[in-house]
Amino acid sequence: MKLYLDPGHGGSDPGAQGNGLQEKDVNLDIALRIREKVINGYDNVEVEMSRTSDTFKSLAQRTNEANAWGADYYLSIHCNAFDGTAQGYEDYIHSSLSDSSTTAGYQDIIHAEVIKVNQLRDRGQKKANFHVLRETTMSALLTENGFIDNAHDGALLKKSSWRERVAQGHVNGLARAFNLQPKQDGSGTIYKVIAGSFKSKENAEERSDFLQSNSIEAFVYSTTISNELWYRVQAGAFSSRENAERRLEEVKNAGIDDAYIISESTDSNQDDITGYSILGQTFQSPQHMNMYVNEINPDAIELGNYYLTFGEYYGVRGDVAFAQAMHETDFLRFTGVVQPDQNNFCGLGATGPDKPGASFDTPREGVLAHIQHLYAYASTNSLPDAYPLVDPRFDLVDRGSASTWAGLNGKWAVPGDNYGKSILNLYERMIDSTMQSLEETLQKIES
Repeated sequence: MKLYLDPGHGGSDPGAQGNGLQEKDVNLDIALRIREKVINGYDNVEVEMSRTSDTFKSLAQRTNEANAWGADYYLSIHCNAFDGTAQGYEDYIHSSLSDSSTTAGYQDIIHAEVIKVNQLRDRGQKKANFHVLRETTMSALLTENGFIDNAHDGALLKKSSWRERVAQGHVNGLARAFNLQPKQDGSGTIYKVIAGSFKSKENAEERSDFLQSNSIEAFVYSTTISNELWYRVQAGAFSSRENAERRLEEVKNAGIDDAYIISESTDSNQDDITGYSILGQTFQSPQHMNMYVNEINPDAIELGNYYLTFGEYYGVRGDVAFAQAMHETDFLRFTGVVQPDQNNFCGLGATGPDKPGASFDTPREGVLAHIQHLYAYASTNSLPDAYPLVDPRFDLVDRGSASTWAGLNGKWAVPGDNYGKSILNLYERMIDSTMQSLEETLQKIES
């Protein structure tokens, strides 16, 4: 994918001004952050920019350059201004385009992702006859990121942390719109912040409640150490050691001196994400699972606690199972043959419009069936008996035939050659969302 990134104005053209800011500077800062995130975060993406410093380039030069390069997408970054009273975010495609056009589809996605993070009033998706939208031969979007002369918006525009979030929102939109594939760092490691280990579950829950009262996400899980049952309080799981250390500092600042970081391999074959096993520990908390789906579907019911509880009991990675459920149900929007009242979150038995699959009485039972079905594929052991067997297809599974998520290819989904990878890519985006939540929490504390 070839992205032409255009920070508006520059050089002798400052653009809009207000609150001690010049639009050209804000546009460039956001655009440079977008470029860095796209290049470093995704495979097979090229980025060209109309300018990378405070220089002037005409509108014709910008569009001619993008057209000659053969860009797949043109993204122009701007800020707005009026009379100091207007505020909010809006974006534009060309006025000649229909709402069903490909360009409008891209606008839908990017607009939704930016609005999630920018803390601005949503002024809507619009159309205009702007030069950069009219003279480009590829799909193009112009975003107006707040009103620089408004007190509320201007205060945000001044913050580096806010511009970082806005850049990330644009990148999230681009990734969704163009199905960009995240780069794999090959580390295969998750860093968990442990805020205490207890023999008493009650003491662990008290610690967890204390952290949550201090706006620090936490939950309790059990683990066996030297044949003894312990209850650990987990305050985050991160693919970046640096982010884990920042959370550790936050926990210690809250008065928890015995907190520490443990690292665990997420993959028996660390060079290949498809080797990620179905059996294993759940890293993401119920809060983060629920938060992740609610960012995309605000009406989604909360399932995170069920995936943690049943995943922990059966030894199945509950957070990856949750990602599978989001993949199967389109983030609980149920846009396929399975309907919401079936409480069937993994498509059990669903093969087409005439066969929408199994139904379960409650969401809890539906998640239990999902986890049991994964257990059937991943293990040859007898099903533990603390919960009744509710998976109607458990005995139809070739037991132990899929120990990894990639092993479900052609079994859970037919032909489904990339089924497991799709689940794991979604899971990685959920981890990224967790890290973004950490950034926002730290910024609130700092402010």
